[in-house]
Amino acid sequence: MSHPMLEARGVGKVMRSGGAPLTILRDISFTVPAGQFLAIVGASGSGKSTLLGLLAGLDDTTSGSVFLDGQEISGLSEDALARLRGQKVGFVFQSYQLLSTLTALENVLLPYDLNASGSGVERARSLLSSVGLADRAHHYPVQLSGGEQQRVALARSFVMQPRLVLCDEPTGNLDSRNGSQVLDMLLDLNRREGTTLVVVTHDAGIAAHADRCITLRDGAIVSDVLASVDTESNEAQASAAMG
Repeated sequence: MSHPMLEARGVGKVMRSGGAPLTILRDISFTVPAGQFLAIVGASGSGKSTLLGLLAGLDDTTSGSVFLDGQEISGLSEDALARLRGQKVGFVFQSYQLLSTLTALENVLLPYDLNASGSGVERARSLLSSVGLADRAHHYPVQLSGGEQQRVALARSFVMQPRLVLCDEPTGNLDSRNGSQVLDMLLDLNRREGTTLVVVTHDAGIAAHADRCITLRDGAIVSDVLASVDTESNEAQASAAMG
């Protein structure tokens, strides 16, 4: 029997704030089929990044469960979670998270070196080429622009051929030109690799190109819609959701 690539069942997150409980997320439930491009949008403070961290197993739920490729990750040990993420999940951070002492090529290779055997050099070089950085492979992060660093991070997230890639505001620190390039590359890699893509974003342009858009407000899902063929209409709806 086939199962969703990602599933949230009644997920909630409560934190302490000044000694009192603060509800960040409440009763979040949805499924993401394999290969879908899902955008999660909402105003600042709506719980988007917290939700992404729970979906990745980077934080624990207070209630409910998260399933990754049919396996419940809630309650797994840190070692088991790390192995599962290493094999099946790529992550793109808003702040790039590149290691300053490694070259672009070495940064892309890092997940492969940690989770696989053999050589991933050709795969890493191919991905750097696909994001337009073949000639920057031996440059260090300090020698790269913000847009170039994000493209290195993007290549790194795909090096293990993960079944799922999670992105947290991948264009948040970029100007419109570099943001548009990153969007095009995400779409291209998603289609060529067949990877399930979940993106938390304030960028209405990204949301407009997604297959589906979930809107959060005050920690709850208020809208979950499949995209229409009208990209301009999708972008207008996404902009309104983020307002």
